[in-house]
Amino acid sequence: MIIKYIQERLSWILFFLFSQLLIILITFLESTIPLLPILYSVFLATIAFIVFLTIRYHKETRFFLVLEQWEKDFDLSKLTYAESPFERMVEEKISSQIEYFKQFATANKWELEQEKDELLSWIHEVKTPLTALRLMIERIEDEKLKERMSYEWLRIEHLLDQQLHQRRLPFMENDLYIEETDLKNIVIQEIKGLQSWCMQKGVGFEISLEKTHVLSDAKWLSFIIRQLLTNAVKYSKSSDIHLSSFSINDSVVLKITDFGRGIAPKDLPRIFDRGFTSTSHHQDHSATGMGLFLAKKAAQSLFITIEVESKLGHGTSFTLTFPKKNTLLSLATHVFHD
Repeated sequence: MIIKYIQERLSWILFFLFSQLLIILITFLESTIPLLPILYSVFLATIAFIVFLTIRYHKETRFFLVLEQWEKDFDLSKLTYAESPFERMVEEKISSQIEYFKQFATANKWELEQEKDELLSWIHEVKTPLTALRLMIERIEDEKLKERMSYEWLRIEHLLDQQLHQRRLPFMENDLYIEETDLKNIVIQEIKGLQSWCMQKGVGFEISLEKTHVLSDAKWLSFIIRQLLTNAVKYSKSSDIHLSSFSINDSVVLKITDFGRGIAPKDLPRIFDRGFTSTSHHQDHSATGMGLFLAKKAAQSLFITIEVESKLGHGTSFTLTFPKKNTLLSLATHVFHD
């Protein structure tokens, strides 16, 4: 701040030095004026000027030091050192701008809430004809047509499900209910939901769950597993998907392994990015790039660690590591109190 203040007052400093040098020059040229008293007065004036600058530095920079250290929390009570007219003008301008942005943000938040509620309502309304459509598909006698229709119905169902959870994700903490959850039951239910698609692609499941219970939110855990299973089925063909659970260092681990096309090494760091699909399969127009992104976000709120290993052309393994019971309870208490 000292350097900035000197730069700000450089014109004052240069003017003072110029005036003192001018006095000395005139004294030197005019022999009738004694030089020593003038040099003494210039010395005293310089000392007085330095003291003056020091006092003014502490007085003038107090407001700007507070402004520089001001956190981005829009708390105007911290701006309490505005004394000069220019400082008060800055403070008033900042206050008016913050008030405007608060009103603007409140209006935008209200509009977003309205849009979210309307979209959620629309999704729920669409699910009613989808259920009726499912019943109509079940009555189709042509098996090939029935399989194709079931697949397209499943795609629509999953896209709507993604949209529903995407809108709920920012408010996920308000929707959590942590309890002892039956992991095996969730896995079985999600596999049943993909049954028609798996039959069409010749995909089976090999399940080996040593640990069948975890402490988590059943609804959001189902959503995470659904995204990973959908991904595994989508990129597999005529092969089995292995699901296993076990314990490592008192933490339950769920591993989902497919033997599909795998993921290119250059894509692995980006698969959880929003909207990322693939750099090596641009022709895959059905991919939205949202499933893994949403699964990762939901997992973070549940303190679940998702890791991925893949080899191009050989398959992919997703590993869910659940937090220890005491860790989850302490972390959840800390987050909700905050």
